[in-house]
Amino acid sequence: MSEDASNTVATVATLQNGGEAEYEAFKVEQRGIELIPEDERPMRPSDLFWLWAGAIWNVEFLVYGALIVSFGLSFLQAVAAILVGNVFYVLLGIASIQGPETGTTAFGVSRAPFGRNGNRIPSLFNWITQVGFEIEGIVLVVLVAEAMFHRGGITAGTGLKVGLIIAAVAIQFIMPFLGHATITKVLRYLSFVFIIVFVIMAILVLPHVHLSTYHKSASWAIWTTAVVLIVSAGGLGWTENGNDYSRYLPRSTSKAKTITAATLGGAIPSILLELLGAAAFIVSPKVTAVTGVPSSFASWFFWPFLILALPQLFAINTLDLYSSGVTLQALGIPVKRWGAVIIDTIVAGAITALVIFKGNFYTDLSGFLDYIVVWLAPWFAIIFVDYLLRHGRYDRYALLEGHGGVYWRNGGINWRAVISLFLGMAAAMMWIDAAFYVPSYTGPLSSITSGADFSWVLGMIVGGLAYWILSYRSVPSEITRYSSQDAKL
Repeated sequence: MSEDASNTVATVATLQNGGEAEYEAFKVEQRGIELIPEDERPMRPSDLFWLWAGAIWNVEFLVYGALIVSFGLSFLQAVAAILVGNVFYVLLGIASIQGPETGTTAFGVSRAPFGRNGNRIPSLFNWITQVGFEIEGIVLVVLVAEAMFHRGGITAGTGLKVGLIIAAVAIQFIMPFLGHATITKVLRYLSFVFIIVFVIMAILVLPHVHLSTYHKSASWAIWTTAVVLIVSAGGLGWTENGNDYSRYLPRSTSKAKTITAATLGGAIPSILLELLGAAAFIVSPKVTAVTGVPSSFASWFFWPFLILALPQLFAINTLDLYSSGVTLQALGIPVKRWGAVIIDTIVAGAITALVIFKGNFYTDLSGFLDYIVVWLAPWFAIIFVDYLLRHGRYDRYALLEGHGGVYWRNGGINWRAVISLFLGMAAAMMWIDAAFYVPSYTGPLSSITSGADFSWVLGMIVGGLAYWILSYRSVPSEITRYSSQDAKL
């Protein structure tokens, strides 16, 4: 065993005998990608369910439902896209089962197929993705605050906008800085409040939805683009976060319960909110912007809605900011988890200012959601195929070794996984339709199929199949080399 692995074992042993790390809400979590000992895993599957539900009961998902109708879909087409797209929350469930087994984060686990150094590539992609979602959330917070000031007769000038950005960033920083236990507890209770808000919105909107007067229909190609948005904003788009939040579940937790908790925690609120958003668009097309959502409701609901929208936006952004921090650690940046949160907060705040003053937010958002599946789909497929090939067994100590170990391979890089990732990304780019985004691009297969977008499907198939072909012998052989110390954690 390497010196790094020996140090890991010693640290784990210390913690199991009453070390300083504790899983406690409203106390700064010291854990990052480090292995979580069994006696520090008090989480239950129901906690995982409410964590995801608390994040997804969110106005953002109402806007996603309205956004796909704005593409020109009929209401029934939108319903079909929402139902089909949200089936893939099962991918989030599948992406959560390695956390309890290994006790580390998503991109700690990702070192198994990619190697410590090879894993820097998808980790960088994920860090950029997470920061992108953070920026989206902070921008929406600022826009909501601007709308509230405007309603009060105050125009948001440069000084006020800068102040709102600083305030939003400062508030957003709090929960990710405190960590996993705080996030789990707060989101559980916020979810109950958000459910009540959803019921009120539904009561206000549904009586005004008259489908008989709404006559639109989009092509099959446009419908597939809508599905891509739902999939990337939902089940597939959260896979890179899954193990970050499930790793505090005991190792003995049933895989079926883990999958069910994460899948339903995300899918139920996502489906209901996106259906309501699609219905609200028929009442008022302004609902495609968060600040325009109240136009679909009674005038008295403006203030209650926007005031409650703020904690919703902070809640969902918390997951992204927390995950970007542990991803920064997986990149190899020598910083504590809470230090990584500080770095990412500063970066997200600075780029948010650029978007507020220079960007075209909703166009940028749609393009961002379309392009992230290019790397995310093949990465998830590789992680899943690798899990199957090794029968769900990992050398947990080796995941954290700085040098050597079963996952070191060729200088810390498993070229089989890296090649498979880029083959999957190339395949995804062959069938993507991003003609209306920046940068504008339409893949050759998309052109042949009149603009259909199956980038995420093709990326998963090619990336996963390539990894299986290249690794179906080498990965199972690694199991026999696992350290005997693994069973002691």
